[in-house]
Amino acid sequence: MGVLDGRVAVITGAGRGIGREHALLFAAEGASVVVNDIEPDPEVVSEIRSSGGSAVANTSDVASWAGAAELVEQAVSEFGRLDVVVNNAGILRDSFVAGLTEQQWDEVIAVHLKGHAAVLHHAAAYWKSLSKAGSAVAASVINTASASGVTLPNPGQLNYGAAKAGIAAMTLVAAAELERYGVRVNAIAPIARTRLTLATPGMGAIFAAPVAPGEFDAFSPANISPLVAYLASSKCPVSGKVFAVQGGAISELAGWHDVKVIETEGPWQIDDIAARLP
Repeated sequence: MGVLDGRVAVITGAGRGIGREHALLFAAEGASVVVNDIEPDPEVVSEIRSSGGSAVANTSDVASWAGAAELVEQAVSEFGRLDVVVNNAGILRDSFVAGLTEQQWDEVIAVHLKGHAAVLHHAAAYWKSLSKAGSAVAASVINTASASGVTLPNPGQLNYGAAKAGIAAMTLVAAAELERYGVRVNAIAPIARTRLTLATPGMGAIFAAPVAPGEFDAFSPANISPLVAYLASSKCPVSGKVFAVQGGAISELAGWHDVKVIETEGPWQIDDIAARLP
């Protein structure tokens, strides 16, 4: 028996990279998978089916409200239910802020931030309706943030970092809202050897070292997916968390917090702030 037996999952950006590994592992663990990618790789679905798993392809654009609705509707129509959403789809349009174009900003925010929000919205509406009708819901959402948005501000990624920071915040808000309907929401901030990280300034060198045959590849995309599968399982109690997962380590992250406080008993004076704040 797999940890995801009987569960139905939609995985965005599942045609390659980390998303592909999610889809393969989910299917191997017993889930029925809707493999979403605007540029589909039919081999993902065929590989799952040839191994005895259950999967269908979906090419909806999750950066549109209508496309996200189509994705959720297909899961329910094909498999009769929806239990898990893995928001993974992403792109890069790197540029330093002075040269950043409006199109580069809009494209990244649309795919990452709006793409997460759109699928989350339609899935949440579906689960809310089930809960309100008296059905038991044990659903899970796993969003995909990034070190670039939470712990490692990366020059050249103003758009990407802003989107990923927004996804981390969205995760905490959604977890608080959806608990009443039986929905858990978490996020991962992965680092793995993918086409996106290899294209990121300064990251290529990290992954340049070859891995010997048979040697454990800590930065393989496949090394990210077991955490996601656990978070997606019906018996997982975790919600409202963001986990960094890279190499052989998984760490729970915390958000903004006070590191220094200055106080006054009267109106603030500029000179006082200047003297005490640094």
